[in-house]
Amino acid sequence: MVVDILTLSPGFFASPLQEGMIRRGIRQGAVQVRIFNLREFSGDRHRTVDDRPFGGGAGMVLKPEPLARAIHFLERVPPGPPHLVLLTPRGRPLDQARVKGLSEKRRLTLICGRYEGVDERIGAHYCHEQISIGDYVLSGGEPAALAVLDAVVRLQPQVLGCPESKDEESYEDGLLEYPHYTRPRIFEGQAVPEVLLTGDHERVRRWRRRQALLRTWEIRPDLIREENLAPEDLKAIREFKKSRFIRSE
Repeated sequence: MVVDILTLSPGFFASPLQEGMIRRGIRQGAVQVRIFNLREFSGDRHRTVDDRPFGGGAGMVLKPEPLARAIHFLERVPPGPPHLVLLTPRGRPLDQARVKGLSEKRRLTLICGRYEGVDERIGAHYCHEQISIGDYVLSGGEPAALAVLDAVVRLQPQVLGCPESKDEESYEDGLLEYPHYTRPRIFEGQAVPEVLLTGDHERVRRWRRRQALLRTWEIRPDLIREENLAPEDLKAIREFKKSRFIRSE
């Protein structure tokens, strides 16, 4: 997989590319990451990439010409046409299903927004999709690009040390992940749940499923789609709701 990042801050990525899962993916050849400085496509000696917005208002807007030049350049660079993604607070929220879709692309180009935004004609006529990583504002699209890169790289074959772990993580089945414990068995008076020490894999599986359901219902109820749940899952949620109601009385 090839990931191109178009940015005004190429140095932002220097350290992250040398650490963790991204570094492993690069060293294993699962992913190639290329950083391109948008100012190299400015077209003037001042390397201008932004201008005042039509209609007035605060801030500056990224001009369409440098972005279009960069996109046309990247389209001519192997391997094949890129899937263009604009990172912007106005984009569709990033979730695990979308990450999976992006991870299956042969080539991604991530465009980092900046200032007040990007000229609307770039997102509307050049990009395949626009993505947001949350309902908040960053100084630029670079942290968002890094989040997308990390999420995509770790889904590449052989990158995870334990391939099965990606199937048991938060959001993989629409739920938050169950709680984890390790040694010591008792820490500051708090013991590991006994079920995890039984060696009964089926009991452990049921306990973990129940904990994932209850944690999701309590913290992120918006993730739960009851029509997709098994009868035992619905029963667990009803029991939890009932116990919470009794305690509140």
